[in-house]
Amino acid sequence: MARTTRSAPPEQTLEAGRRPFLSRLNDRGFRLLMVADVGVLVVALVAPMLVRNGLSWPARPGNYLPAYTVVVVVHLAAYYFGGLYEREQRLGNRPMLPWVVSMTFGGFLLVALFELLTQAYYVPRLNFAPFLVIATLGVAGNRRISRRLRLKHEGPPRVLLVGVPDDVNVARAHLLAETGRIAQVVGETNSTRDLLHRVDKNEATDVLLLSTGTLEEVYPEPLTTCERRGIGVHQRISARDTLLGLEGLREIAGMPFVALRPHALPVSRARFKRAFELTGLLLVLPIVVVVGALLTAYVRVVAGKPVLFWQERVGQGGALFRMVKFRTMQLEAEQETGAVLAVVEDPRIIRACRWLRSTRLDELPQLYNVLRGEMSIVGPRPERPELTSHFEQLIAGYARRHEIPPGMTGLAQIKGRYHTDPAYKLGHDLHYLVNWSPVLDLQILLRTVWVVLARKL
Repeated sequence: MARTTRSAPPEQTLEAGRRPFLSRLNDRGFRLLMVADVGVLVVALVAPMLVRNGLSWPARPGNYLPAYTVVVVVHLAAYYFGGLYEREQRLGNRPMLPWVVSMTFGGFLLVALFELLTQAYYVPRLNFAPFLVIATLGVAGNRRISRRLRLKHEGPPRVLLVGVPDDVNVARAHLLAETGRIAQVVGETNSTRDLLHRVDKNEATDVLLLSTGTLEEVYPEPLTTCERRGIGVHQRISARDTLLGLEGLREIAGMPFVALRPHALPVSRARFKRAFELTGLLLVLPIVVVVGALLTAYVRVVAGKPVLFWQERVGQGGALFRMVKFRTMQLEAEQETGAVLAVVEDPRIIRACRWLRSTRLDELPQLYNVLRGEMSIVGPRPERPELTSHFEQLIAGYARRHEIPPGMTGLAQIKGRYHTDPAYKLGHDLHYLVNWSPVLDLQILLRTVWVVLARKL
């Protein structure tokens, strides 16, 4: 069965075709800031050479152009995957310079790694320090200029205050004390009811949730619609909220907020995750092929045909796909029961295949789904459509686990067991989405190996 996709309505497609060319490029990940950053990086490479050598540059193996091209491309990749080209929320912008420093230094380390692997040099040693200083200040300066141009073009953010009267009065006083430099208060309400209507009526660009207990009222709707329309939603943090150990606080006119996003993983990080997993898969591919061939022969002998088992699962964005695995259950195992969750000592499992299931080697063919982009190596496990529909009715926010492609293993699999309640597994899955990093993926993979060896399923 072909992978199910959701096509846009004809009127949306027509509207997209009429949009400005730059807007369509933005949708594909291109930013004018990239062009500005290329200019900064070229200056950071060329200026030290001109200061030290004038126009008579010393000869070097190869040519300066390809070497400097590598440096620019590597740093652009570091900036992109580090999130420097994601559209910023205008309220509570985090300090840009430390962010740019970390991304520039990360790109520099990658260039140094390439030099080590290729036994070539891309930047003269004496130019390292000035390159890092010029690149960092220039890229951070581009963002400062971009923010000012956006403010000039769009005006200050138009804020709708939501909360009880006392909280609204305090917030209005804080914002007015900034003499309009932070935001313009365009409306206020003590209820989240008809929030989208109030946003439209006041032409608000941002919403500040000032009182406790409002988060459950706006998630998943109208928060998801606000995000789709580019409207920022921020929740004020109280003293009790800080007991949760929240990170990523934003300061808005002296008040602490967190930006609420239904989708936790930005596009740039999702693409970096994909590139990271494909690179790792490429490195271990010879081992995977050999082990896969041996397991195929084993299942053919002990279980007969078919060796592979295909089943419809729910993937990214709710799209359906056919997940593959080695068959470890009897044929027509659910003919009488219908779709049910697997349990410990499941009687449907073929005895000679129990070790395959307990070691999770039956999941190995899902690397095919990973290559097709239907799954990830690490992520929330995919569920069957009938079970997913049931869980979405019972558990608020369950659909959020479909933000990224489902995984062969995940945080819920190493923290929970087969019998762990789906609501608790969802907590692990959402924690993974919010805190994703390559290091976390490596930790989950190592923990998965331990869970398999210890048979803690």
